[in-house]
Amino acid sequence: MRRWLAALVAATTSLVLIALLVPLALLVRAVAENGAVEQATGEAESVAVAVGVVDRETLALTARRATEASGHPITVFLPDGGVAGSPARRTPAVELAARGRSLTASAPGGREILVAVQDAGGTAVVRTFLSDADLMRGVRETWLGMLALGLALIGIGTAVADRLARAVIRPMAATARVSHRLAAGDLSARAVPGGPQEARAMALALNRLAGRIGELLAEERENAADLSHRLRTPLTGLRLDAESLRDPEEAAMIAARVDDLERAVSAVINEARRRSGGRRHCDAAAVVAERVAFWSALAEDQERTTTLDLHPGPLPVAVAAEELAACVDALLGNVFAHTPEGVALTVRLSPGVLLEILDEGPGFPAGRLERGSSGAGSTGLGLDIARRTAESAGGTLTLGRGPDGGARVTLTFPADLSAGLTIG
Repeated sequence: MRRWLAALVAATTSLVLIALLVPLALLVRAVAENGAVEQATGEAESVAVAVGVVDRETLALTARRATEASGHPITVFLPDGGVAGSPARRTPAVELAARGRSLTASAPGGREILVAVQDAGGTAVVRTFLSDADLMRGVRETWLGMLALGLALIGIGTAVADRLARAVIRPMAATARVSHRLAAGDLSARAVPGGPQEARAMALALNRLAGRIGELLAEERENAADLSHRLRTPLTGLRLDAESLRDPEEAAMIAARVDDLERAVSAVINEARRRSGGRRHCDAAAVVAERVAFWSALAEDQERTTTLDLHPGPLPVAVAAEELAACVDALLGNVFAHTPEGVALTVRLSPGVLLEILDEGPGFPAGRLERGSSGAGSTGLGLDIARRTAESAGGTLTLGRGPDGGARVTLTFPADLSAGLTIG
């Protein structure tokens, strides 16, 4: 934007200067030409005074002295055809002036100033020649000065425009950075109002929006807490009703369903609280190591060769520990559910943060995997959980084939440098 504003001011200033300086340059040239013609006319008239008063030799001497003094060749064409002073040919303009008319005429390389003088023998013509250099004397220097002045004005205008643009853009850029921090989950970010009135208004509006978001999230946390207390009472009553049933098997079955419902409700409430509480962090190395250790017992029972390459950490990521654990469980659970027993398994965790889970099974089915459709007889939600976990931290999930033809799932998590303050 700064470049656009600077270019706009430079173009506008250039157009204004062209509209002013071009006519002024033409006027300077016309004034210089008129001054040179007036000076040459005066020189010619000073010689014309001697025509008819002095003899031919004295007239020639007078013309030569005037030529030396002015630097312009001065010639006197006498009525009898004689010439005194600087040699020159008799041009049609001289013939016209010999009829008694003083005039100025263009000539090759300059201009002729012709003064007609009447004497007893006829009409004499005093000719002064001005070259193009004489007519343009001082004009080019003036033009260069005007050009330098115009360029200086354009430069000053562009510099002032750039300074004003910077004063406008700087607070806008700062406000944009604050909005990005808010979008990333930093609800404590606030803009510092500054710059023009519009920029200050935008910063204040963004601050009010951030404050309102914080208030809404606080209300959501309170509502989640209220929901927890409200649901505990009917669940407790339902559990008591189940225990009062006479059939022990039916009572146990209903109690199990009540337990499932209570766990589901608790999970929903915890998820609402977690999302309301802002960003959380965890050590990916510790979480992955713990979940791999949990699944290692089942791997031994199924006689799976497990290769582990886990970075000791810490590897902080912007994901809650329970989220990352659920993600790893979903991916490892897919391997155990969709590959035959005895199929080898590899888990790698490297700095970056890069998590790879490979197996030597049949690999992914042909076609694109969508949410809710795995192509292998399952719900297909496991990979979607892993994808959403990675994307919530700014990472990605990639599906591919391993070196032995099996499935390869790769998750990338950007390193969270701010997690040193809060890990949980």
